[in-house]
Amino acid sequence: MGDCIHRGSMPLALLRTSALTLVLLAGFGPLAPTTTAAQTEAARVAAARPAWIERSDADARVLLEVTARFAPEQAASFGLEGLDERISDLSAGYDERQQKAYTEAATELGRRLTAEKDPLVRQDLEILIEAARDNARELELNRKYMLPYLDMSRLLFFSLSSLLDDQVAPARRPAALVRLKRYAGLEPGYKPITQLAEERTRERLNQPGILYPFRAQVEKDLANNASFVAGMGQLFEKYKIAGYQEPLARLKTELAAYDGFLRKEVLPKARDDFRRPPELYAFALKQYGVDLPPAELSALARAAFGDIQKQMQVLAPQVAKAKGYRSTDYRDVIRELKKEQLVGEAILPHYQERLGQIEQIIRREKLVTLPDRPARIRLASAAESAATPAPNMRPPRLLGNKGEQGEFVLPLNIPAPPGAPAGKTERVDDFTHAAASWTLTAHEARPGHELQFASLVEKGVSTARAIYAFNSTNAEGWALYSEAITLPFMPPEGQLISLQARLQRAARAFLDPGLQAGTVTREEAMRVLTQDVVLSAPFANQEVERYTFRAPGQATSYFYGYTRLNELRKDAEQQMGSRFDAQKFHDFILAQGLLPPALLRKAVMEQFVNSGTVGTNSR
Repeated sequence: MGDCIHRGSMPLALLRTSALTLVLLAGFGPLAPTTTAAQTEAARVAAARPAWIERSDADARVLLEVTARFAPEQAASFGLEGLDERISDLSAGYDERQQKAYTEAATELGRRLTAEKDPLVRQDLEILIEAARDNARELELNRKYMLPYLDMSRLLFFSLSSLLDDQVAPARRPAALVRLKRYAGLEPGYKPITQLAEERTRERLNQPGILYPFRAQVEKDLANNASFVAGMGQLFEKYKIAGYQEPLARLKTELAAYDGFLRKEVLPKARDDFRRPPELYAFALKQYGVDLPPAELSALARAAFGDIQKQMQVLAPQVAKAKGYRSTDYRDVIRELKKEQLVGEAILPHYQERLGQIEQIIRREKLVTLPDRPARIRLASAAESAATPAPNMRPPRLLGNKGEQGEFVLPLNIPAPPGAPAGKTERVDDFTHAAASWTLTAHEARPGHELQFASLVEKGVSTARAIYAFNSTNAEGWALYSEAITLPFMPPEGQLISLQARLQRAARAFLDPGLQAGTVTREEAMRVLTQDVVLSAPFANQEVERYTFRAPGQATSYFYGYTRLNELRKDAEQQMGSRFDAQKFHDFILAQGLLPPALLRKAVMEQFVNSGTVGTNSR
């Protein structure tokens, strides 16, 4: 099923093709308080933070300052104050300057590590050092292999939408107009950002051995740009920001010229082979938190795929009998379930009701501790659907949070392929049938991503663990695990679709590396996804785009993270015996922040297994 987390108003992908940030392209989250009660709770958490976290956060500022310098839009979305009007600098040498800054940051953090005695602060310093080194290494690899290619309409839309949001304080929204003028080159000292992006690409157009972007990626981006440009105007109108018309018109002209440059100079030389150089793909897997060799991961996933199919085939006849379906094959049963589509205004209330049902299950079965406040669910705009054509979680502000909440965002349409009639969209049937809402809500809302990110805020974890430890394995592993612990309490049709979603994640973990290695064709991937996983053709195509050019490697992290977390639970249960308490275990996992699997295992075995109590990394 659709499942992503999206962060970063103007993500580092504007400055580099980041393995992490390419999949986190939507707004990081709201920047203003929502309720007095939430503000009070946020203040209480801030006041209760242990001294070691304060010291760790002082170390994290070394990296935050680099982000603020080179990607101020992203730093503002993290929660740093005073950056709302600043924009990224794409002037000549920006990537070399960044690489130098991250290398220097790693050196400074290494010096602090040598002097630090507290084991928890040392652990955070190691997280920060690895993040700094990875950022520097990524810049180096991209400069070695890839032509600078930036999807400017998409990036600028999300930069502006991070300020033009219902949860952003009205006093801060006018900063979007300042950003708009600066992007358009209408303020002294600012050149249109699209012209800077074009210059950076032109500098390396004729570099021997440089790899151009994949042709289908460029075509897709160009086809989607109208949605993003229209979305900008809709945002300024919605929030009644006066004076946006002239700078937006200028920016539209600049974006059109930039698209013309891409069509003339880049698209004719674009690659027909989507595969990444092995060194780049291996590095992407590392950044996403996958530390298994691709061949070993694929073998593990293929075995799991077959096992899940067997479970589905056992369950399908039960669903068929209850629903009166003639066929008992799981594929046919899923196709029949998809016919029970929700339409229009019925979709959002249905998901809100489903969330309430799942929360009742969580409390009754004591799966995990829930906060008292409700979760947020909303439908995506047309521009958001173009950027992220799958259900996703938009996390809250993680630094200086004053009560902001994450949002479960549900898109309804996928933009049609390039060459289709203007304005045409493709309707998918994967998200809006009643049986699917069980597993999607468990994954994106509770007990999945929404609860996971709320825990980061409400338990007051360190910046290193909230931001710099983040990767897809430690985030998506929890969300898929959340589906699994909820599944036994779903009705049979919900269980079947939850297993379908797990089947999809297993498929990802062998299709993605297979496509990149050349052992799986695009046609074979589409066959597996449409026939065996039973995805709609538009959604299956979007999946293949994800594996081939949107974020190669990222999709493998769901299955891998779930597998590692499942193993950890089994080991904890085996060692603790009757002392094991699932609710306490899950609360402990959430209290650790976004630790990668190896560090999470260390925390569980040393702190939870020995005591059987919830810890928050404080002594």
